[in-house]
Amino acid sequence: MSSEMLPASIESPNVEKKLGTSDGEEERQESRVDAGAEPISKRQLKKLMKQKQWEEQREQRKEKRKEKRKRKKLERRQLESTSDGNDRKRIRRDVARSSLRLVIDCSFDDLMVLKDIKKLHKQIQRCYAENRRASHPVQFYLTSHGGQLKKNMDENDQGWVNWKDIHIKSEHYSELIKKEDLVYLTSDSPNVLKDLDESKAYVIGGLVDHNHHKGVTFKQASNYGIEHAQLPLADFVKMNSRKVLAVNHVFEIILEFLETRDWQEAFFTILPQRKGAVPAHKAGESSPQDHQSLPEGWDSASEGERCRDNPDSPQKDEQGQQSSPVLQ
Repeated sequence: MSSEMLPASIESPNVEKKLGTSDGEEERQESRVDAGAEPISKRQLKKLMKQKQWEEQREQRKEKRKEKRKRKKLERRQLESTSDGNDRKRIRRDVARSSLRLVIDCSFDDLMVLKDIKKLHKQIQRCYAENRRASHPVQFYLTSHGGQLKKNMDENDQGWVNWKDIHIKSEHYSELIKKEDLVYLTSDSPNVLKDLDESKAYVIGGLVDHNHHKGVTFKQASNYGIEHAQLPLADFVKMNSRKVLAVNHVFEIILEFLETRDWQEAFFTILPQRKGAVPAHKAGESSPQDHQSLPEGWDSASEGERCRDNPDSPQKDEQGQQSSPVLQ
């Protein structure tokens, strides 16, 4: 039979399939031709296959999450049923709320880069958590909330919208609280705080500035004509550096003082002991090692900072300066 009499659909193997081309590659080539798309690389094809697999396993992952939630819920119930009375829920029933208002002023958003905004966010999270478990929680205010800080919280901590026992406001604190009730806490103030007046609203500057904006909180307090003061740190703690504390340090010191009414105990409960601070009345008796100067910004904030249990080391910026947030 001549070749002219063969059906048109029958072709030689060399025409149907190129030499050395696998069946899988041929199918992929045909699918690209059918789709009218440009050729894709093996890497892109692999990504597409992974994406398809991810979509196919969506329901399985959903079921696993449900099972995990049920397991945790059961564990919580078992823990509550065997509790000895020292659990957090039992403690919260004995809370004596303070009428003192503690305000974190977030009006310095434009003075910080994103890295410092994230540090401030971590400090605020710490303040919120400590106030929730405190025996004398304060009336917590977060003012001038917006800009980079709000955006970062929206992206990385969406649960903040459900926070309880906190007043989160976009307005400036001066619009929310009477002028005569305000006291700005700043280390540049010549006034030293001796006690806490629970009818007042104490303002903490929400700023992580790496010493680039020294005195800015004191200047703001002076411009608004409101009362200002510094914590009595020098009366109880021996340190030869600038008295700059992180937002959460100041917040926790005040919570501790409300419980103990003892400044020294409050300072040494909150401030990291490894930083070298010693009681002021013992400074003359201590060893030369105790008199070492603390680096400026020694209690500066860092992401995930836990000042009591796991304090972080001061972070240096590109110019070699150390991060010194708040209490300007």
